[in-house]
Amino acid sequence: MYYYYPYYNQFRYYPYPVYPAFITESQRVDQSIRQNVVQGEATWTMGGPITQCGTPWSTNQYMTVAVGENSPYKCGDAIKVHNPENAREIIATVVDEVRGFPPNRINLHQKAFEALGANLNQGVIRVEITPSPQLEEEKWGKYLLELVQTAYPNASVTEYNTVSKVEMSPTQTKETFEYVLRIQNEEIKVRANVIYNPQNDRVISFDFNQV
Repeated sequence: MYYYYPYYNQFRYYPYPVYPAFITESQRVDQSIRQNVVQGEATWTMGGPITQCGTPWSTNQYMTVAVGENSPYKCGDAIKVHNPENAREIIATVVDEVRGFPPNRINLHQKAFEALGANLNQGVIRVEITPSPQLEEEKWGKYLLELVQTAYPNASVTEYNTVSKVEMSPTQTKETFEYVLRIQNEEIKVRANVIYNPQNDRVISFDFNQV
């Protein structure tokens, strides 16, 4: 148990819902991509010291990715990348942009590419890309995700769920999340809690353990 105290071939997408008339076609496509699974391709890179987002490739234990300049995914976004060949998945953070990449192509860090069970000699693999809106909406869930990835450096996070949110007092709120991790062929589940002051968003404590 850990404790802490006070501190991306042509893409296609599935039918999208009807949007109000004032939404432009480009906005319509952008929203559709963000809301549905995108069939795409992934390459790999060893990264570099400088990124367009100003975020290092080493973020989240190298579970990081670069997207095209016109991608609907932006710096800091979390996306789920699924390898349909073996059903492996990772949650990767967008840290860079690549000029000329279409919206359905991503460039994963080498370690993230390998975490999908892909051989580096393949160079390019088919993937399914899904945004993780729930994770984006839950800032404490994203915060704890980074800590879990740090504590389990050889694991890739494949799933994320919100468990509960409890107001303990006017100055203390507790949120609980569960993460499914994969280390080689082993799958483990980690439950994480954070207690914070909702008045100033300061962390009071957090803990996580395997369940």
